[in-house]
Amino acid sequence: MILEIAHLTVRAGQNAAFEEAFAKAQTTIASMPGYLAHELGHCLERPQEYVLLVRWATLEDHEVGFRQSPQYQDWKRLLHHFYDPFPTVLHFGAPASSIALRSTPAI
Repeated sequence: MILEIAHLTVRAGQNAAFEEAFAKAQTTIASMPGYLAHELGHCLERPQEYVLLVRWATLEDHEVGFRQSPQYQDWKRLLHHFYDPFPTVLHFGAPASSIALRSTPAI
């Protein structure tokens, strides 16, 4: 599983319009093959900032399946004009060698 994290800064005065457009756009991303879940968080300290978390089955589901699809053009049309600067998008996976946390009995 891949976690996509996008830091979004919305142009001043555009929060309500962005949130309305996102409500429409989220149905597009949710319909894509490999999509697992998403959430949009709104920053309390900086009202123009949001974070978008999207879970994908694979990196290719996002980078190829979504970004190279006709549906991405709809996503882009609905949302990209709100951002200044354009978002940074990073992808995270599980570490190559995960260490399982164990509970230690109380002594």
